[in-house]
Amino acid sequence: MMLLAKAALGLGGTLVLAGAYTMREGVIRVDVDEYRSGGSHVHMWVPAAAVSMAMHFVPSKHMRHASEQARAALPVFHAIIKELKKYPDADLVEVVDDDQHVHVRTHGGKLQIDVDAPDEKVHLLCPLSALEDVTSQLEERSPAA
Repeated sequence: MMLLAKAALGLGGTLVLAGAYTMREGVIRVDVDEYRSGGSHVHMWVPAAAVSMAMHFVPSKHMRHASEQARAALPVFHAIIKELKKYPDADLVEVVDDDQHVHVRTHGGKLQIDVDAPDEKVHLLCPLSALEDVTSQLEERSPAA
């Protein structure tokens, strides 16, 4: 009985540490609600660390192709993300047009994009550190220019 309790304690501790490690960078949140007949409602919360971890399992051929496609934009993305980290709470773009509203900002070190329209609402929240990890991995896997 004591051995079973020790095993359960060890497994529980491991799960807590694994969860804390996975959640250290925050959560990527995607909410999409379509208000029309047959519209979809998607609400996804993904640990940001899971994205960079999953990129390690993408076959090299596909990562090279993605790097080639994004090669020209990667330095710009890297610079933008670096500068955005200096402004953890800043409004970047806000567009209001009759019944539509688009708002792009940084909030708490995360990129936040909100789109409100009569027929749909889209909300995206992504830690800047996760975006930085993705661009860094694409730069590392980029073939020599």
